[in-house]
Amino acid sequence: MTVFKTFLKILNKNKGIVFFYTALLLLFGGINMSSNKQTTEFEAIKPSILIVNKDEEEGITKDFIKYIKENSTTPEIADNEEARNDALFYEDVSYIVYIPENYHNDFMAGNAPELEIKRTGVYASEYAEMLVKRYLGVASAYQKSIKTENELIEKVNETLSKKVDANITTKLDTTTLNKANFYYNFASYSILACLIYIICLILSVFNSEKIRKRTVISSMNYKKYNRDLLLSNCVYAVIVWAIYVIASFVLVGNMMFTAHGAIYIINSFIFTICATSIAFLLGSVVTNKNAVNGIVNVVALGSSFLCGVFVPMQYMPDLVKNIAKVLPTYYYVKTNDAIAELEVINFETLKPLMMNMGVIIGFAIVFVIIANIVASKKRKIG
Repeated sequence: MTVFKTFLKILNKNKGIVFFYTALLLLFGGINMSSNKQTTEFEAIKPSILIVNKDEEEGITKDFIKYIKENSTTPEIADNEEARNDALFYEDVSYIVYIPENYHNDFMAGNAPELEIKRTGVYASEYAEMLVKRYLGVASAYQKSIKTENELIEKVNETLSKKVDANITTKLDTTTLNKANFYYNFASYSILACLIYIICLILSVFNSEKIRKRTVISSMNYKKYNRDLLLSNCVYAVIVWAIYVIASFVLVGNMMFTAHGAIYIINSFIFTICATSIAFLLGSVVTNKNAVNGIVNVVALGSSFLCGVFVPMQYMPDLVKNIAKVLPTYYYVKTNDAIAELEVINFETLKPLMMNMGVIIGFAIVFVIIANIVASKKRKIG
């Protein structure tokens, strides 16, 4: 109890930090909620599709471009990759199709050339992908039996001219799910920052030379002391997590009472455990209070930028994505993004999510083991 009471006293003196990061989460979460109007109606609009053609505009390539332009809008975007990426980020375009060189010849030869695609996560990009797949699917089917390009184009256009009725079968409230996804993704930054700052600050007091020497010469068992300290951290972490979960019910609404909401909550709890272990490890190493701010910026802010909290992972270069895979936040955000697209909830659809959560738990175990080794060595040195 001595350790826990001391922990609470130090926490009480620094409660302003908890309020700050909580306010930050609520502020950005609230702004996101108000900027997205909930709708359950489907509005048939043309998606914005940009075609970057490196092939000659003739034959099947010309007809494909014509079909896409007839069924979409074509935004005016500068002819460079930076401008295209910016257009995707700001959703000026929802889908970009890159046609490679010699595409129509390779297609007619049956080589199945691939188109490079870049897309946003909005529903318009789904419609755009449907248009592209519809044309290519029909063309590929005819290519197997028709070797004349003009005849193939004629058959493709004849087939695509036939209209069919489409019914929207999804029951997902994508607007609310996106709100929950944004909230819980951003919560990872607040959780990490809040836990690292407070726990490192508290442990720096416990690890100060004066306190450490008194603990060493006391009759208190080392393992019990370390366990009490870890449990105190866990109690604080659970309180922070509970506050953020309660806030999500207020901001997101009834969706949090569904199965999707429950998975968001479970994923955030597992991440909180991992964040606590990270904070405990850093607190075991750092003894300088002035270094805490820098640690928060490097770990919490850095991992949030790398792992898709502030900028979606689909806009990140491959190098950044590969680096992000060594961080637990990557698997947390990846799970949240998958939840937002979960149409059916069963064991098969939940398996990838459980694997991600298992990876996060694995990180937590490793961090706790390392923290105990560091603490044990420090005690021997002391």
